[in-house]
Amino acid sequence: MSILVGCDLTYQVRSSAVFLFQILAARNTHQQILSEELTLTPELTVEHCKIGSAGNQLQRVVAEPCELKVSYRATVELTHETQNSNNVCESPISRTPPEVLTYLNPSRYCESDLLSRFAFEEFGQLYPGYSRVQAVCNWVFEQLDYTLGSTTATTTAADVLLQRTGVCRDYAHLAIALCRGIGIPARYVSGYAVDLQPPDFHGFMEAFLDGNWYLFDPTRLTSILGLVRIGSGRDAADVSVATIRGNVLLTQQAVWATGSNDITDPFDDGSGISAVSTA
Repeated sequence: MSILVGCDLTYQVRSSAVFLFQILAARNTHQQILSEELTLTPELTVEHCKIGSAGNQLQRVVAEPCELKVSYRATVELTHETQNSNNVCESPISRTPPEVLTYLNPSRYCESDLLSRFAFEEFGQLYPGYSRVQAVCNWVFEQLDYTLGSTTATTTAADVLLQRTGVCRDYAHLAIALCRGIGIPARYVSGYAVDLQPPDFHGFMEAFLDGNWYLFDPTRLTSILGLVRIGSGRDAADVSVATIRGNVLLTQQAVWATGSNDITDPFDDGSGISAVSTA
């Protein structure tokens, strides 16, 4: 499956500034980059960095006062590995790989320690495995209202649980916190999503089950088969699209992802098929 992704970002840079972008599609076994172009106007040096345990790609740019235009285009080929979700069990913590254990801990936006009692009361008695994570995502989808502008950059999973409204990152944060609260490693993933409405960068999640990372999207706004990874981390703080130091104003933004194949399944409908994505 080939997917065309891209973004156009325009900034008014009012003072010397440093940009830390995370907008390039990731490269891994299941996600091959067929073509890619990153263009800055005016032309500036882009330092490409690998950061964090997940090896996320970060682009560091230093700019003086100007109108900065950032344009990214890529053709991404996705190779999905699927299996019957009824056969996917949870991984015992005693046999979970060391690099995965950090995704059991609370983080800035996913206070699993505060929500663990609630998580056990709601989901602790459910049959362990893929279906339990899907039940968490279903609950988040059913309990929250997707409302643009209802949360801010400081809103956490606990806040979302109380106010019962949010956007994609809030849905993912709450589902991640609840999964960690019942002992399932979970992490935040940023990326592009085919035919997402309204068009924007998208936040979703993965849970570590039976030795693999499995994709989930509690918003049901798009198919998990049409998700293109940028990066992953403990929560959205680890994969911010742009971290900026300086007096800068974002004046325009356009984001898109279009698929060359028809993608029709927006979420697991009980058919027992799930998509696997390993970074």
